[in-house]
Amino acid sequence: MSRFDERRVAVQVGGNEISFTTGKLAKQAGGSVLVQAGDTVVLATATAGADRDVDFLPLTVDVEERMYATGKIPGSFFKREGRSGEKATLVARMIDRPLRPLFPEGWHRETQIVATPLSVDHINPYDILAMNGASAALMISDIPFDTPVGAVRIGMVEGNFVVNPEEESLLAEGESRLDLVVAGTEKAILMVEAGADEVTEAEILDALDIAHGEIKKICAAQRDLREQKGKEKIEVNPPQLDEALFGEISNTHGEAMEAAVTIPEKLERYGKIDEVKAAIKEQYNASDDDENAGERNSQVSRCCGKLEKDITRRMIAIDKKRPDGRAKDEVRPIECEAGVLPRTHGSGLFTRGETQILSLVALGTTREEMRLDTLGLETSKRYFHHYNFPPFSVGEAGFMRGPKRRDIGHGALAERALVPVIPSTDDFPYTIRVVSETLESNGSSSMGSVCGSTMSLMDAGVPIAKPVSGIAMGLIMEGDDYIVLSDIAGVEDHLGDMDFKVAGTPDGITALQMDIKIDGVTLEILRDALEQAKAGRAHILSKMQEAISEPRTEMSKWAPRISSIKIDTDKIGVVIGKGGETIRALCEEFEAEINVEDDGTVQVYSSNGELGERLVDRIRSMTKEVEIGDEFVGTVVKTTTFGAFVELTKGTDGLLHISNVKPGERVENVEDVLERGEKIDVRVVEVDADRGRIGLRLAADPAIQGKSVEELASVGAGPSGGGGDRGPRRDRDGGGRGGDRGGRGGSRERRERRPRD
Repeated sequence: MSRFDERRVAVQVGGNEISFTTGKLAKQAGGSVLVQAGDTVVLATATAGADRDVDFLPLTVDVEERMYATGKIPGSFFKREGRSGEKATLVARMIDRPLRPLFPEGWHRETQIVATPLSVDHINPYDILAMNGASAALMISDIPFDTPVGAVRIGMVEGNFVVNPEEESLLAEGESRLDLVVAGTEKAILMVEAGADEVTEAEILDALDIAHGEIKKICAAQRDLREQKGKEKIEVNPPQLDEALFGEISNTHGEAMEAAVTIPEKLERYGKIDEVKAAIKEQYNASDDDENAGERNSQVSRCCGKLEKDITRRMIAIDKKRPDGRAKDEVRPIECEAGVLPRTHGSGLFTRGETQILSLVALGTTREEMRLDTLGLETSKRYFHHYNFPPFSVGEAGFMRGPKRRDIGHGALAERALVPVIPSTDDFPYTIRVVSETLESNGSSSMGSVCGSTMSLMDAGVPIAKPVSGIAMGLIMEGDDYIVLSDIAGVEDHLGDMDFKVAGTPDGITALQMDIKIDGVTLEILRDALEQAKAGRAHILSKMQEAISEPRTEMSKWAPRISSIKIDTDKIGVVIGKGGETIRALCEEFEAEINVEDDGTVQVYSSNGELGERLVDRIRSMTKEVEIGDEFVGTVVKTTTFGAFVELTKGTDGLLHISNVKPGERVENVEDVLERGEKIDVRVVEVDADRGRIGLRLAADPAIQGKSVEELASVGAGPSGGGGDRGPRRDRDGGGRGGDRGGRGGSRERRERRPRD
């Protein structure tokens, strides 16, 4: 008899089928669901562990990417998967954020959700399936999770919205202007995550409306699966508040708490609130010898938290009074500065209230792009953003052991906000890394990172299409009363109902992220938030532009230089040299990398601007056609009875006649003045293109000082000013200096008959 008791439900979403199957795999997990769309398959499990003595929800979400899902072997030395990559971390956050608010109060058992992509077809991205699978696994498990959550992605192709678009269309440049992930219940939207190419607020609202219609169908399918295969839910007894005790504490300490929560400065406010709570506990906590001291003291702590929360929320939502005294749509004072550090390639300091972000840019060659070893189609990134949140930014001491999930999420959001304005490789052939250091935090540090990064990119000379600013919106609902807040501070985020981050240019939205702590928000509230955010973004951008209004025309002298020049294909050998000798010498001399394409395109990667410019000039002089008037620092490669052959560039020589070796004096032997290997400054005074001969004079020769090109040609390279055929040919190896003896100044007989002066 088979131990399998499979149940399967399916739903059509955007014209494609998504199926949920349970009863075959991972049967010992609390809930196990296999989600499939096309050939993409994700196993999602939800399991409850032991009860913990904590006052929060101990929920962990893990996404385990397995390279076999796409037929790949991991690229690490050990050839096995290690810690979660950035993509897996971001998907885990998208699973966690809409589910966490729906767990019942008082559920304190260790809870783990694990999503494992088993097969990926590169048509249906696994992240949407993982989000839906996590909710379905919770629904059929014994965990007290009773409200299904659905998730869809909305794209925009040629002005039309597409539900769950194919993965390739999301990556193709210019194909989809929107990548919007929406999660919600049958009644309302819970989470929004989006990257966009200057999409309008009205278009975002239309997309959210379409998404919610599809979400309702997914939630219905999950309820169907629960009815077929759901386990009995564990009963939860939420903690009960002692209303009488709370009323007494409100009467004795309510005024003191209200005065404390209205202190504008964050640390001073927190300190005063702690003082009020300490006074409450001193008055109402039970003595240590009381056998019910634990329960009594827990009630007192619970009353302290509720008193602070209730007073703060009432003041904002009903009295319309924010803790720092601002109006609902007022942005905190802003200070901006660009170019604050001397050696970084670009820097921007953005301070908004008590939130301060220092963003810094480092530019590198295209060979330094970030390589990605993931389940997706994207294999590399040339622009990436990192966000750091050290404990000192909030006045705390703590461990610093690499980026946390929050750091990765905030960095990805800031990166997504700026991607649409980053120039293409053709326009700016650099790898771009931006790092945002959070120096102070009191709300909305991620949007501060967007603003600081915009200024740092412009300071670095990166030709971004338009500046981007960002703002975090909040929401507090008390019954039928609600208020939308602009530029929320930390306390408004902590005690509020929504954190809605919006970033964009003056012409549209480039990134969105919304999380809520209630059962959902309506489109009407989101419309109000988006309109209020648009005005706030414009105000913030005006402050940024007072510091720097457009990208600098010159990059930092410490920045690498990546230059591209075009040469004739027949000059490629001149740059490369025999066996690569020339190109290696150039790379060593100028601390650079040189890449020569078959079509004559030469890419030069140098460590700094000065060296890069000198190298480009060297290559240009090596490959250009020599013209009268050009000056060179040449090398004497051969001396003869009639003059010295001077190498101007690799493979190109000219003749300095013996009569011009020492202007104004007669020289019997060239070797008395010049020796082989000596470097001299020379100027071209004669070019015979037909015969490939070049005549030279010393640059310091008084006879050519201040002469125009026409006058130089009349002066000539020879003793009588004519020069004639005495200039050498190019390419002294194999006819490079004329092929026949005449290429070095004519026959021996003619040379002997020529006068020396």
